Amino acid sequence: MSASVDSHSAILRRHELRWRQQCLRVGLILIAVVGSLAVVGLFDAERIATGLPAIFKLLPEMFPPDFSRWSFWIKPLIDSMAMSIAGTSIAVFFSMLLCLFAARNTSPNRPLYLAATGLLNVTRAVPELILGMILVAAVGFGALPGTLALGLHSIGMLGKFYAEAIELCDLEPIEAARSSGASEMQVIIHSILPQVFPAMADVTFYRWEYNFRASMVVGAVGAGGIGLEIISALRIMEYQQVSALLLVVLVVVTALDSMSNALRHWMVQ
Repeated sequence: MSASVDSHSAILRRHELRWRQQCLRVGLILIAVVGSLAVVGLFDAERIATGLPAIFKLLPEMFPPDFSRWSFWIKPLIDSMAMSIAGTSIAVFFSMLLCLFAARNTSPNRPLYLAATGLLNVTRAVPELILGMILVAAVGFGALPGTLALGLHSIGMLGKFYAEAIELCDLEPIEAARSSGASEMQVIIHSILPQVFPAMADVTFYRWEYNFRASMVVGAVGAGGIGLEIISALRIMEYQQVSALLLVVLVVVTALDSMSNALRHWMVQ
């Protein structure tokens, strides 16, 4: 009886300790969140009170949307779509090569693992906008620097997700393949990739959607696409054209979301 009571007390103490640790973690996160809100000025009531009316004054100037230049937006839209597809394709190719070295369970040795993860960190650390500015200065204006900027940044993101998916895959099929005498390449092709392919497909199609939206950002620095049209309209204060362009982008993004869902289901069947 005494042993049972002691065991029950030990369980309660462990539960209480875990609860206190969890409360401490949540408290630290809340401190970081509140501190960040203060740093960026979200607690500046006077500034927000004067800024919100300015936004509401701008909204009437954006309506009704002006679609009079719709024929001039077709090519930039095609450019943005091509940039997102080409940039994602570049990223998938190089990420597939790097993720095998950036995953602990498939990397041949630690130096290669550190080199691969370091390269992924570098490409992920530089935002698309900065890459776009650098590449525009290097290769000139147009869709090419935008595509390269999207592709380079996406390598870091996709490579990281691919490597994490490989590290989290089930070990039993891998051990079974190795015990049967399969080579490392055969293990990767027949035991690892079939497990991680659905997760890779999900991340890849999400990144494609993201790259289309990001193409508008890199367009702001002269990297082509529909983003350049939006920035041009903003510069000359044609807010009705801006609202029309944003509606067009919303329709295209919605269509891309439906298309990517259909492709995802088709590929993982």
